[in-house]
Amino acid sequence: FTKSTIQPSIMASKKPDNVKVIVRCRPLNSKEIETSCKEVVVVDNKRSAISVEDEVKGATKPFTFDAAYGKDSTQTQVYQQSAQDIVADVLNGFNGTIFAYGQTGTGKTWTMMGNVKVPDLRGIIPQAFAQIFNAIENSSGCQYLVRASYLEIYMEKVRDLLSKDNERSLEVVKSTGHVKDLTSIVVKNEKEITKVMQVGDKNRRVGVTNMNSRSSRSHAIFMIQVECSEID
Repeated sequence: FTKSTIQPSIMASKKPDNVKVIVRCRPLNSKEIETSCKEVVVVDNKRSAISVEDEVKGATKPFTFDAAYGKDSTQTQVYQQSAQDIVADVLNGFNGTIFAYGQTGTGKTWTMMGNVKVPDLRGIIPQAFAQIFNAIENSSGCQYLVRASYLEIYMEKVRDLLSKDNERSLEVVKSTGHVKDLTSIVVKNEKEITKVMQVGDKNRRVGVTNMNSRSSRSHAIFMIQVECSEID
């Protein structure tokens, strides 16, 4: 997320800006249940920690994070506690990044996307769309321009998921990280930006793994740029 100018807002985060590492542990899936797998991770929400059981050594190893979410955590809970402030800061002129990292089948797509058709099951990205356009709709004295881009990194090549020629490898300027010729689409509301994301999703590379029947074979970055100017 990026924004071109700084405007004061009551939505601004009151928390200090820094890098935060958050863990979310999913429940056992149907395949794991069928093969009698055992849960070995215990989540302590209050201490923002998890403990991993080592059956061989008969001991547990603790790990502490900025926040920890267990199998009963909700999409709304994760967003409000760990993503909402980042998006609010973006609307006040600061760059913000949210990304999911983990082994295939651990629930990254669910946390980031969820089920966009069910409000309570929407992931971080669709909830961010809603927050951005709700803030714009309720603002006064400013006009906004929102652009969206979507790229994929696969086999050390960068592809534009929104381009008609999406097989072409794009050049990345090493000094700035800027991607040359990356498509940028102006969006006016939540519905339009969701459509842009869905178009890009269809162009992503996927494959079958032991953990997932439709696993992403690449890294994808969805970028939102918000420009704001005061109305005279």
